[in-house]
Amino acid sequence: KGVASKQDYRHFRIRTVEGANDFASMAEVLRRRFARAHEQEQKSPDGKVNRWGLMPDLVIVDGGKGQLDAALGVIQELDLMQIPVAGLAKQNEELFLPGRPDSIRLPRDSQALYLVQRIRDEAHRFAVSYHRQLREKGSLASILEEIEGIGPQRRKALIKRFGSLEGIRQATLEELIQVPGMNHSVAEKLQNGL
Repeated sequence: KGVASKQDYRHFRIRTVEGANDFASMAEVLRRRFARAHEQEQKSPDGKVNRWGLMPDLVIVDGGKGQLDAALGVIQELDLMQIPVAGLAKQNEELFLPGRPDSIRLPRDSQALYLVQRIRDEAHRFAVSYHRQLREKGSLASILEEIEGIGPQRRKALIKRFGSLEGIRQATLEELIQVPGMNHSVAEKLQNGL
């Protein structure tokens, strides 16, 4: 009905693709998504609806012909040709459809264009916030790992207590010592290391 269903948003970490390969990453995510749907479909004999088991009415991929071809490869591989697929290229707001050599340009003032733009922009927002969160978590953990005496448990307790690297930096020695598992010696090393 044109409204985002945030309960159905999903994150996927790329597991099998080395480096930046947009087409292979997209194929991996779609393969895993549809495999999970099939798996959940098989597991629900009680008749309850499992959100993972629901198949989409339409798949819109972010990108042009290359991304569309990658998605189509997975759709064909998994025998899901009943699900329509389109690619949306941002530069000229072009829609690419299978079997059509030319793109479709929706009128600039059409509600259909506004809808696909909102879908794309929301997908970007969701993905960018997730990647930013992963980068921050990774950089914080790596800085704390370099400090002698700060292992996984203390790192977790520090992050829980102060929320960020900047929060830890601003903490007094007394505040650091009060974190579960911390002692005076390790708190001093932490302050000196940051």
